[in-house]
Amino acid sequence: MGKKYIFISGGVCSSLGKGIATASLGSLLEARGIKIAIIKIDPYINVTAGSMNPFQHGEVYVTDDGAETDLDLGNYARFTVAPLDRRNSITTGQIYLDVIEGERQGRYLGETVQIIPHITDCIIDHIREVGGAEVEMVLVEIGGTVGDIESFPFIEATRQMIQENPKQVLSIHLTLVPQIANAEIKTKPTQHSVKELREIGVQPDILICRVPHILPLELRKKIALFTNVSVEDVISDPDVQETIYEVPLIFHQQHLDSIVLNKFGLPIPAINISNWEKIVHIQQSSTREVVIAIVGKYIDHSDSYKSVEESLGHGALASKAHLKLIRIESNKLEGSHNCAEVFQDCTAIILPGGFGARGVEGMINTVQYAREHNIPFFGICMGMQIMATEFARNVLGLKNANSIEVEKDCKYPTTTLVAERKELPLKGDMRLGREAITVDRDTLLYEIYQTREIEERHRHRYEIVLEYVPQFAQKGMIVSARSKGEHLVEALEWKGHPWGIGIQFHPEFLSSPQLPHPLFRSFIAQALHIQDTQSRTLPHSLSTKPDAVSASLA
Repeated sequence: MGKKYIFISGGVCSSLGKGIATASLGSLLEARGIKIAIIKIDPYINVTAGSMNPFQHGEVYVTDDGAETDLDLGNYARFTVAPLDRRNSITTGQIYLDVIEGERQGRYLGETVQIIPHITDCIIDHIREVGGAEVEMVLVEIGGTVGDIESFPFIEATRQMIQENPKQVLSIHLTLVPQIANAEIKTKPTQHSVKELREIGVQPDILICRVPHILPLELRKKIALFTNVSVEDVISDPDVQETIYEVPLIFHQQHLDSIVLNKFGLPIPAINISNWEKIVHIQQSSTREVVIAIVGKYIDHSDSYKSVEESLGHGALASKAHLKLIRIESNKLEGSHNCAEVFQDCTAIILPGGFGARGVEGMINTVQYAREHNIPFFGICMGMQIMATEFARNVLGLKNANSIEVEKDCKYPTTTLVAERKELPLKGDMRLGREAITVDRDTLLYEIYQTREIEERHRHRYEIVLEYVPQFAQKGMIVSARSKGEHLVEALEWKGHPWGIGIQFHPEFLSSPQLPHPLFRSFIAQALHIQDTQSRTLPHSLSTKPDAVSASLA
């Protein structure tokens, strides 16, 4: 029978939630036992998302094989179990680079290289490379908006695949149906968006409409009439109040998964969505709330710490609690700061990754406050490196200590470039992807993982300077994990602190609502324990074995 392909395009404007819609449909197909793969196509000319500004693009999601990709791959990972690697992320830059390199190597035998057929053929080849023989359906999310000049080659590739084998390909178009001033709902933007898509030669099979509320039948009929789509195939994608994990249930209630299978002429297996029902039930019924401060450089962009914030939510979910995040720009904590006032309503603090010097002094002040006041603290990547700098300055007395990323010629450098370690496998000047880590016994980290051997994903170009490690240990900050072969510091801990851990890796890339990562689970559990007892000096509680995670949703 061959693989089936589902293309999901967007219209009217960007950021409507194509990634969530794609991931939600994927989760429903998996719940029916169907093996899927998911691809994100980004029309920008960057080869990867790795060098893009977080203020413009949000976080960079890293796969096991070290690909730096669009944040929507994180959505796919949280909603589905479909494997993800660098092939699941396609950009215009990758396509043009492939074609240009092929032309330089003589691949086209002197032909004039053109958008059609060479670019579109390359796009189709990349899409067909994804997924092994066991994959039954491939979902392809096309970034951007129909009508954008950047998206045209990808829509044209969709048209060609539909024309080649119409029974194997579906087109889903997600578009905005706005409500003007809380009054009339307008369908005209959707009509124009579908018209634009049809002018390129693609008739959508299914429409997903982003709306404030479920569309009434009258409006669905109107949309169907003007877009040549059956009324049953007009699906509402309403705003959700509690959690984005409601979306699979909302789609299932409208039979989206059954509609897709029917259009492919496939049988409809039984479905099991009990895990999504449990997750939504916990979110809707919980009366507990945990208050966490997230301190960072990119707070003004809501997607800059997408995976971290979602993982904190997963930890809260495991403890049957609501997460309340207080977002704090780190540069506002520099100079004459008052951390006591800023953090007075927070039970715990997390300091995620970042690059560059801006806001670092505010981060150092944050770490000092958390360490000295026994506030649960979680530092990720740069957050761990800031722990080293703060400890060197304020405990070891090395007042000029700093990261060489911030001050290249500082007197007491607490970090150095990973690229200087010639024995390490690097991608460019960075350590990227999933690698083995050894956890020391008699540490908080070991109590959380309950194993000495773990694997986590990395994305960094600096490491802790090893010469300071013995001095740190003498004064109460220990190394609790190292890379395999003991080349690099992977984790630091404050001894005698309720919960003070810094890690070089990125556990947020391995967390999902159905299986919260043990570190986020433990961090939130400790924050709730302290919050419930109104004390910041009680011992930590650490029942966080990975096999207990699923049971927490029962």
